[in-house]
Amino acid sequence: MTTTTPTTTTPTTTRGCDPATAVTRSLLGWGAVAGPFYVAVSLAQASTRDGFDLTRHPWSLLENGSLGWIQSANFVLTGAMVAAFAVGLARAGAGRWAPRLLALYGAGLAAAGVFTADPMAGFPVGTPAGPAQAPSWHGTLHLAAGGIGFLAMIAACLVLGRRFAAGGLPGWALASRVTGSRSWPRSPASPPARRRPRCRSPPASSCPSAGSPRWPSTPTATPEPPPG
Repeated sequence: MTTTTPTTTTPTTTRGCDPATAVTRSLLGWGAVAGPFYVAVSLAQASTRDGFDLTRHPWSLLENGSLGWIQSANFVLTGAMVAAFAVGLARAGAGRWAPRLLALYGAGLAAAGVFTADPMAGFPVGTPAGPAQAPSWHGTLHLAAGGIGFLAMIAACLVLGRRFAAGGLPGWALASRVTGSRSWPRSPASPPARRRPRCRSPPASSCPSAGSPRWPSTPTATPEPPPG
């Protein structure tokens, strides 16, 4: 007679990162998603909306017309992603002011989605050529939100550059400073420069911070004062 001995299998568990670290990494990941998301949604509309010309019209004008809600949602969602990224930076120990400034940038993007740009430059179809004749209150707030947001993003890049330099990461410091210095904002509703068409910088944190291998924390790295 043959007897069979039952065998038991002990489940193996794989230990991953702790929940807090997983949340921080997830939040930081939104910083990499925000820019491509905004650009993809904007270009998809620019290539399908009747009368929109990438060489003449800023992307903010896509907020107008019957499909304008798509671009408004694009601004709001992108701003939320940037804000999530800012929270991740704070959790990762990126100092005091860089996360705050990037959160302000995200808030500016979201506000630009709530307060729509004025029609101008022949878009939507039927709009007179040239700038808006009588700027509306929501168009004015759109410009203000965009301007404040971009200034906050520039300041965040410069703050991060200083922090990277203090932590012995000259490459990251240079990249952050160059990004900030080359991102001086033009008005979100102003027409592109006529000398050559170009796409705007994506409204996401372009500072090379999310991919940093480590956050420098040295005794000499003190909290940065607010810009201005």
